[in-house]
Amino acid sequence: MQAQRGITITGFLVFAFIGVAMLLLGFKIGPAYAEFYSIQKIFRNMAAESSLQAATRGEINSAFNNRATIENIKVIGYEDLEVSKDGGKLTISAAYSVRVPLFHNLSACMDFKPTSER
Repeated sequence: MQAQRGITITGFLVFAFIGVAMLLLGFKIGPAYAEFYSIQKIFRNMAAESSLQAATRGEINSAFNNRATIENIKVIGYEDLEVSKDGGKLTISAAYSVRVPLFHNLSACMDFKPTSER
């Protein structure tokens, strides 16, 4: 007689609960990371653009606002940008925090620092 093999209902429920919890966590914090990567892409594209290398702060702010509107960036504005020019090389960065409510009174607080440097 062969012994039955497989997972028990209790084992299945434990794995299902863990899997669902991980998916829900990913769905909650995923958009914050997607927005971070979009901001970083905007910064890198702006720093690589030759027309912005000699631009004024107002022109850089305007260029960021245009790109942020297209990408639907809401967590930072042009006033949060840190712009520096080192030897003719434009560097753009920012620092911000995102607080995402998970459930009840538990929240995830994430600090991001996107930059145009590689």
